[in-house]
Amino acid sequence: MASQKIVLFDLASKDGNKCWSLNPWKTRFVLNFKGLDYETEFLEYPNLKTRLEPHISASAYTSPTIQYTDGKYIMDSKVIAQAIEKDTPEPSLHLDSPYLTKLEEILPQLMPALQPNYIPAIPKRLLNEASVPYWYETREAKLGVKLDELEKTKGGDPSWSQAEPLLKQVTELLKENPYGPFFAGKTVSYADFVWAGFLIFWRRIGDDRFSELLKRTGDAKVHQDLLEAVEPWSKRDDH
Repeated sequence: MASQKIVLFDLASKDGNKCWSLNPWKTRFVLNFKGLDYETEFLEYPNLKTRLEPHISASAYTSPTIQYTDGKYIMDSKVIAQAIEKDTPEPSLHLDSPYLTKLEEILPQLMPALQPNYIPAIPKRLLNEASVPYWYETREAKLGVKLDELEKTKGGDPSWSQAEPLLKQVTELLKENPYGPFFAGKTVSYADFVWAGFLIFWRRIGDDRFSELLKRTGDAKVHQDLLEAVEPWSKRDDH
């Protein structure tokens, strides 16, 4: 039985659909890096469950999800990366990299610290009207606060200041190998895609937030160098 083209289920946006969210970016990077044949289906948030539920059982339906070459649906960026790495081991994602382990320790602390500076901004800057009510309803229920109030009371400098030490930890990881521009020097890995996806996410939110983020890292250049180095795999962002 011939294998079918991979389908990546990404999140729609108001700019004509270009990948914006950090988690779908992880999978898009993997597909581009491996040179795999795929197409993208952009979905509005309320349509994720409707589209995916007939094919996969989950407590929550999220992007990224892929329909793999065997027709099976796989959800979660790390699970997807592991499945693809198993079937297409070269070029390697180096999923055993210690830098990936360290990033996976930092990000669960970093994202909550930054919430007031990105969660209220997403519906205003990125989402189509079809997804805006869903975003407000689900995020306000999860956080227990109105998003405008979150931004007003905890956004700006308090959020950036809380995140700054964590951002600087990532900077130190990037500078650990003097041969750069990747975490492991000249060798690109999944860790680079995880962090590049995070950076692109902030760039898509807006130049004001992205420039402040870079400033808080303590050394903007190493992060900009990483983004430049992954451009061969970030150019394809809309199909």
